[in-house]
Amino acid sequence: MHYTVVERELELKLVLSPERRIPVPARLSYRTDDPYAVHITFHTNSENPVYWTFSRDLLVEGVFRACGHGDVRVWPTKSEGRSVVLMALSSPDGDALLEAPAAQVSAWLERTLRVVPPGTEGEQLGIDDALDQLLAR
Repeated sequence: MHYTVVERELELKLVLSPERRIPVPARLSYRTDDPYAVHITFHTNSENPVYWTFSRDLLVEGVFRACGHGDVRVWPTKSEGRSVVLMALSSPDGDALLEAPAAQVSAWLERTLRVVPPGTEGEQLGIDDALDQLLAR
């Protein structure tokens, strides 16, 4: 099966306190064979990278306004005069607050939206074709 991947390496900041942030290299990844989701890989100092997957719509909305609840919340803000997107992630292993440069996240999201425009995700999965075949029987 052929699919397209849209990736972006960037440096996020792990917010430890209002005064303290540490850089965390990360990769944003979007695949047309999983068109509703975005994947973030955090390259922490451990052997094993940390993976998070959540809705692309959540990240798109979070660039403009606070959204999400539960495990993933996203909202825009300013940090040291720059526009950033904050992502609060909660898991049984702990919680993390990450800060991403808004311009880089937005540019990457725009690339994913050009590849799979909003509302066409189902077509990527071939659901419509499968349903048509099923109903034609």
